[in-house]
Parts: sequence; structure tokens; C-alpha cells
Amino acid sequence: MDYNEIVQKQKEICQKWQTDFLEAPLDSKVGISENVKSGVLPINGLRHSSEGNTSGWFIWAGEELSKDKDFFKPLHLLHLESWIPDMYKYLGLPPGWRFLIANGYEDIWFDEELLK
Repeated sequence: MDYNEIVQKQKEICQKWQTDFLEAPLDSKVGISENVKSGVLPINGLRHSSEGNTSGWFIWAGEELSKDKDFFKPLHLLHLESWIPDMYKYLGLPPGWRFLIANGYEDIWFDEELLK
């Protein structure tokens, strides 16, 4: 998928959920758990405000979010597709937004607590 297609899909998700689009540049980083590569479901994502070269996104698989300080690994968004295809379309959601996806199920919502 080329960059313009990625941005178009991100804008479509934002429009569907009636929120602003905020680009997550492909050279920025996401915090991601190793279990995302293993096929564990659901896939969860949440976005805090970005800082420095980060996108603000944290993505993990499974029902529980681990409190282990090494749970999230930094990954440039450019490499995300090799971990989990078709994830890019959610990453234009602005800070405060979350998603949960699994086997054709998609839930996207705003969580004000993420902005604090």
C-alpha cells in the first residue's frame, strides 16, 4: 500500500467516526507488544498525545494490558505492516481515541482519560 492510500483509509475511518484526522508519520514510533505478531486477538490500540519522534500510539494483543515495563517495544510505523497488516487505517485517529478489532469486529471510541 502506498502512502496516499494509507492516508485516504485513515481519513475514511476518521470521517466514519466523525473526528479529526491527525497524521501519524511513518517515521514516527509506536509502542507495540510482541504478542501482536503471534495472532492473539483482540488487537487493541490507544493514542496519547505524541512527544518527540513518537506517534502517541500503543498497540497490543489480548484481553489484558500488561503492567510490565518492557511490554511495549518501540517500532517505526514504517515497519508496522510486517507485524500486523492493515493496521495503518486506524492510526489517523487523534489522541484520546482507542480501537479494538478481532475477526471482523471493530469498535472505535473516544476515551477522555487518555488526554490527562
